[in-house]
Amino acid sequence: MTKRNEKKLTWREFMNVEMRVGTVIAAEEFKEAQNPAYKLIIDFGEYGTQKTSAQITKLYDAEKLIGKQIIAVVNFPPKQIANMMSECLVLGAVGENKEVTLIEPERNVKNGTRIG
Repeated sequence: MTKRNEKKLTWREFMNVEMRVGTVIAAEEFKEAQNPAYKLIIDFGEYGTQKTSAQITKLYDAEKLIGKQIIAVVNFPPKQIANMMSECLVLGAVGENKEVTLIEPERNVKNGTRIG
């Protein structure tokens, strides 16, 4: 039997989470971060670019991330991470050894496309 979260989201709560597709346009090692991470700049099309920190170094090389489409939550308030303000949250599946597999669209779609 699988574990289930006892608290259920309402449809309205879910619709408040703005997940959008974006393309990574810059990626570099985030040397100042406590845990191994990359600094990413992501293009969300008409919604602009946002920067973030992502702990995805176990499975991804920074240079190979450029041009990759990912999914991120874009309506969290900015969060200070080391010396950078993170503006979005990249989504991924966290494995048993804390390795993160990015969630990405099956095929290329327009940057800024909403996930729902």
